[in-house]
Amino acid sequence: MQVFYIHPDNPQPRLIEQAADLLRNDQLLIYPTDTSYAFGCRLGAKDALEKLKHIRELDDKHQFTLLCRDLSEIANYATVDNVQFKQLKAHTPAPITFILNATKDVPKKLAHPKKKTIGIRVPSNPIAQALLAAMDEPILTSSLILPHRDEILDDPFEIEELLGNQIDGLINAGIKTTKLTTIVDMTTNQPEIIRQGAADVSSLVP
Repeated sequence: MQVFYIHPDNPQPRLIEQAADLLRNDQLLIYPTDTSYAFGCRLGAKDALEKLKHIRELDDKHQFTLLCRDLSEIANYATVDNVQFKQLKAHTPAPITFILNATKDVPKKLAHPKKKTIGIRVPSNPIAQALLAAMDEPILTSSLILPHRDEILDDPFEIEELLGNQIDGLINAGIKTTKLTTIVDMTTNQPEIIRQGAADVSSLVP
């Protein structure tokens, strides 16, 4: 496993590029987001996705999230109308995952024939943003929650100790304050809060 020691506020471009290379090669990376560390892999990466599902003991019902640099690519992955787009634009970047109806291409890339929804999230974290810029495409992401443990891991050295032999890369940006993202379901006419986390979305959900 490769470990990249990357500055949390001023990520070193050379190290970001090395981490992006790892993702391009269908490998599983743990990296920091604006709420906590998370698993990341390339959309359509079969081996990395299998590793991720195995580590987290996920079934096919799990709601995966795409981390996007901004909303310019959103139409490739989710169907949004003008009202929804304005709502998303007003609330990004932020620690919010929006559940949206997936486009027809998404289930194929998730190797999941029935997946009708996808989570979309635009982070403000400098490392996550630099990684997305280097990849020039969204990253499939999943919280760093392990089976039979309640807390999300926040210490990269503990992450390395626990998962070092199961993942391909780790971006160590120091200990992160662990928060949960707010999850908002946008698939019906009225946005609905599924989980209240770090972001206040009271202006979105009456």
